[in-house]
Amino acid sequence: MSTQLTPVAPATDRQDERPPSGRGFSSLGGRRSLTGWVFLLPAALLILLMNFWPMFQAFILSLQTGRGAQLSFAEPLWFNYQRMLADQTFWMTLRTTLLYLVIQVPIMLVLALVLANILNNPRLRFKGMWRTAIFLPCAVSLVSYALVFRTMFATDGLVNDVLTGMNLIDSPINWLGQTQTAQFVIIVGLLWRWTGYNMVFYLAGLQNIDHSTVEAAKVDGANSVKTFWYVTLPQLKPMILLTAIMSTNGTIQLFDESYNLTAGGPAYTSMSVSHYLYEVSFVQNPNFGYAAAISYVILVIVALLAAIQLKVGDKRD
Repeated sequence: MSTQLTPVAPATDRQDERPPSGRGFSSLGGRRSLTGWVFLLPAALLILLMNFWPMFQAFILSLQTGRGAQLSFAEPLWFNYQRMLADQTFWMTLRTTLLYLVIQVPIMLVLALVLANILNNPRLRFKGMWRTAIFLPCAVSLVSYALVFRTMFATDGLVNDVLTGMNLIDSPINWLGQTQTAQFVIIVGLLWRWTGYNMVFYLAGLQNIDHSTVEAAKVDGANSVKTFWYVTLPQLKPMILLTAIMSTNGTIQLFDESYNLTAGGPAYTSMSVSHYLYEVSFVQNPNFGYAAAISYVILVIVALLAAIQLKVGDKRD
């Protein structure tokens, strides 16, 4: 009599085949995330404490009115902003600041771009000397260069002496005592100081351009102007956008040139809006609530202009 045996599968150690959920900080990913947040927390707290908390306090301050430290909430709360609409000095300084922006920034960026392209020529001799000489004004103290410009453009200063000696003018010009000439001096000072600063950014951008594209354009018969316009310039768009935003922000917040070169004169006509904010805060009867409201308007203007520039400059699909 034969017995039929049923085959039995060999015993194996069965383990739970479910993948780890990865939830919680007990997993490797969770521990890494926690470690990252631990490193970021001190910097985040400092940014919150040094930037966002003062911004919040400034907004609360802009809703208050009073002199010095005797402040109370205004009635209505938007009184300072309402007052700004009727403040002719504020609007005049804002128009003057926008005038500096419209004239000085485009000239400065175009000039910096041209200088960077010239100084990037590998066949140019003494490139290091020229680059250093053009960049050096940026390293000069704001107060020092403003005082030098103030002396040069004085009625008996160097500029009038040179122009008189060249028979270009019959009598000395009161550069700092007239509206148009005072504004002109500030624009010249801004160009002298910040053109080299922007040129360095363009020089850095030119180093990253694919040289083969330039050589291909030359092989196809493009001259230097066409090569720069159709090959070099499109590859510099991110750097141009960066310098445009920085220059716009800096001009809207312009203070040193207005304060040290012309002292805002004559009769506030060359004063920047940031200089007027300083006057409201510390020179006139201190009105910190109204000054805080002006600062928030400057913040909104800077943010709007930066957003517009980013929208116009971003051509990605």
